[in-house]
Amino acid sequence: MPALRRLPDSEFEVMEIVWDYPVPTPITTLQIMDRMKPGRNIKLQTLLTMLLRLVEKGYLTSERVGRERNYSPVISKHDYMQIEKETFMARHFINSMSSLVNAFYEDQEISQEEIEDLKEWLSKKR
Repeated sequence: MPALRRLPDSEFEVMEIVWDYPVPTPITTLQIMDRMKPGRNIKLQTLLTMLLRLVEKGYLTSERVGRERNYSPVISKHDYMQIEKETFMARHFINSMSSLVNAFYEDQEISQEEIEDLKEWLSKKR
């Protein structure tokens, strides 16, 4: 299986539909199309191209059943989000949690309650 990497937003949208579909039932192309966000005018051929790319990248498996194609996830949403988190932290904050927190709160006040919540969270991580 190829090394998994960050997905473009459009492919991530498709994966979210697959992940949210009741497991263990595979999902069909038309079921994915029906679950696309309202107002998202995507052509069937575009969706088929995205699904093919997701199979090639190792995120989905594909099986032909009659005239339809069924898709199942290879990686869970949780595992994918771990990849996203690690990439984001490495790219933007050199894997430093304090740099991340500082970036988000540098120009904002932090309430005493939030400080206490962070202290509690940090003490649990020790």
